[in-house]
Amino acid sequence: MGVDPGLTRCGVGVVEGVPGRPLTLIGVTVVRTPATDRLDARLTALDEQIGALVDQYQPEALAVERVFSQHNVRTVMGTAQAGAVAILAAGRRGIPVTLRTPSEVKAAITGSGRADKAQITAMISRLLRLSAPVKPPDAADALALAITEIWRGGAEARIAAAMSSSSSQVPLANRPQNRRNRKEDVEAGR
Repeated sequence: MGVDPGLTRCGVGVVEGVPGRPLTLIGVTVVRTPATDRLDARLTALDEQIGALVDQYQPEALAVERVFSQHNVRTVMGTAQAGAVAILAAGRRGIPVTLRTPSEVKAAITGSGRADKAQITAMISRLLRLSAPVKPPDAADALALAITEIWRGGAEARIAAAMSSSSSQVPLANRPQNRRNRKEDVEAGR
């Protein structure tokens, strides 16, 4: 599941698949809250709706777009708050969460971290074999996050697990931070 956070429009996309195989669109929606509502009411509405979607689709993992620096602090705060709601919805259910930067998602989907919305939407349509582009952009972005998580999330988890298990199996004296300079070892005949 991918979540493109926002207080007014929060995209949620669910994709099924494994790397190297065709992907399947399971569901996509945009959760909306009125800008005229109080903040607490908007966050509560997001929590209820995102929580219901997580319960409905029961994803294996959830990817949320990482908030990046914008000029409008109010927009950044709202986006961060909406992202936190999605993270909590997954966390309460024991679902692992990954934060992904916009450029990381663009690079995964199009091959370029500088791709524009039209390029991302076109690739999402191709990857999911859709007859029409996904609209609005929040929905396309959520699907891009979900696809990126499928393609990168599993590999990242396996690498982290391998690194964790391999570092715990290396004798303390042989770990790089505990080895002396190799030149010193050679000179000392070790």
